[in-house]
Amino acid sequence: MKISLKFLIVLISGIIFNCSGSTKLLNPSDEDLGMKAPEKFTVVFVTTKGDIKIDVKREYSPLGVDRFYFLAKNHYYDGNRFFRVVPDFVVQWGINGNPEINKVWENAGIEDEPVKLSNKKGTMAFARGGPDTRSNQLFINLKDNLRLDTTNFMGVKGFPAFGKVVDGMNVVESIYSGYRELPNQDSIQIKGNEYLMRNFPELDYIITTKIIE
Repeated sequence: MKISLKFLIVLISGIIFNCSGSTKLLNPSDEDLGMKAPEKFTVVFVTTKGDIKIDVKREYSPLGVDRFYFLAKNHYYDGNRFFRVVPDFVVQWGINGNPEINKVWENAGIEDEPVKLSNKKGTMAFARGGPDTRSNQLFINLKDNLRLDTTNFMGVKGFPAFGKVVDGMNVVESIYSGYRELPNQDSIQIKGNEYLMRNFPELDYIITTKIIE
């Protein structure tokens, strides 16, 4: 099968991105997992569409922010594709491009916390699939999604937002949405960015993260 130069460039880039911080991401210690984040800080997601600047406060979700801080500080999100983009709802990412790293984090959920910051447009929260399943996937709200604040009919509790986009919301809204929810999350977990680059080459992605304390 003929492989395009663009594919090779993106594949090599994905490998480089996921080398950063790989030791801690593959073998986090108890101390790593217990790392306490600053009470407030700013993270910049440098993406293929531009920079997204988000202010984060630990008071909104202490366990969630601690987990996010560790992952961002160790460049877990470098190379992550925005694999689920639903216009007028959310932009979602957080499955790592390296399947070995995914094995460590996909079931490393943290305890649930109450919603203190509402899921309004521009806020960021962890995705979840049931009780105590917030782990690595994140989303940014593309509109006021207040229904995500409350427990639903299946008993799934709300999604505690803990950060707000303060610059670059136009970037968030420009992220490629043509595939919507087509990328299969199980396939991403198992095959990583190789699966996404072969089947969904237009996806935008995170180049790196910068933390400003």
